[in-house]
Amino acid sequence: MALALRLAAKGRGHTSPNPMVGAVVVNRGTIVGQGSHRKVGGPHAEVIALSQAGSRAKGGTLYVTLEPCSHLKKRTPPCVPLVIASGVRRVVVGMVDPNPQVQGRSVAQLKRAGIAVDLGCREREARQLNEAYIHWVQTGRPFTILKAGMTLDGQIATARGESQWITDEAARMRAHRLRADVDAVLVGIGTVLRDNPRLTARPGSDLSPRQPLRIVVDSRLRIPFKAAVLEAQQDAHTLLVTTSAAQPRKIATLKGRGVDVLVLPKARGHVDLRSLWGRLGQLGITSLLVEGGSELNAAVVRAGLAQRLMCFVAPLLLGGQDAKGLLGGLSPRRLREAVLLKNVRIEPVERDMLIEADFSTD
Repeated sequence: MALALRLAAKGRGHTSPNPMVGAVVVNRGTIVGQGSHRKVGGPHAEVIALSQAGSRAKGGTLYVTLEPCSHLKKRTPPCVPLVIASGVRRVVVGMVDPNPQVQGRSVAQLKRAGIAVDLGCREREARQLNEAYIHWVQTGRPFTILKAGMTLDGQIATARGESQWITDEAARMRAHRLRADVDAVLVGIGTVLRDNPRLTARPGSDLSPRQPLRIVVDSRLRIPFKAAVLEAQQDAHTLLVTTSAAQPRKIATLKGRGVDVLVLPKARGHVDLRSLWGRLGQLGITSLLVEGGSELNAAVVRAGLAQRLMCFVAPLLLGGQDAKGLLGGLSPRRLREAVLLKNVRIEPVERDMLIEADFSTD
């Protein structure tokens, strides 16, 4: 199962909205087949592993990180009939698929066919691997990571908005790898007007060339036509999210240039973020990276839409009460109203430090 999990991880950033899955076939103590789901529309891990094993699968054991699918998908046939036909006598499953179309049905089919099924082998690791997929299936919204580069005293920009570059090159490359792993990257119009970012994943020797969807929240559609995020639509697509306050003529012009524009309801004069997250879920966006300024960060946290915080902390002190902190808006009056974080992890990234934590749902 450890090998199956490593194989599954090879599909990171390419399988969404499908989960990452790895499979290994063992017969008489020998690995006779292995495979991973590498991209949407490609063969499933079980299909590759069983095909590689051929007749040697008969009487063996199939190890698979996620319950095999039993329903007909748009691009691929169900895996359970193939597993049954292969002649394996035992299937070891990392975790049950939370998808209501599967969720234990495949296990039941395998058992009815006389195949022994063991559930929950290294389940914690299997769930961690597909945490974005699980969250998306269960909530209909993308698993959201709020990422920021900040100083040791919690500032993400100077009073004038300067933030390039607080963190060092190693931390920035780590952030680019993170972009390549998620389905979409989201910023507010303030970040676009101030920094004019491309929001792409920088190529590198260990970096996937896949680019995330670039999302800009712009309630009045103030984005300049020459903004970097509107360039190279064939390589990295952009979605502008606005409200009825946007000029119809500008919406039409942007759409004519191949830019998708999504008009959503307002909430306190801004784009309704809960409505946006729900729409992104419908579009198959399972993972989302928020790289906004302090006001957007605060709005996302306030709406309860973030699952993870990733802060790259530089050994710098800005000081001053007018610098831009991680979260904007007004500070709560009482400590008991503070945002609670759990599962805090700290990791050095050369000169800087990565502090990673999960938002509490209590």
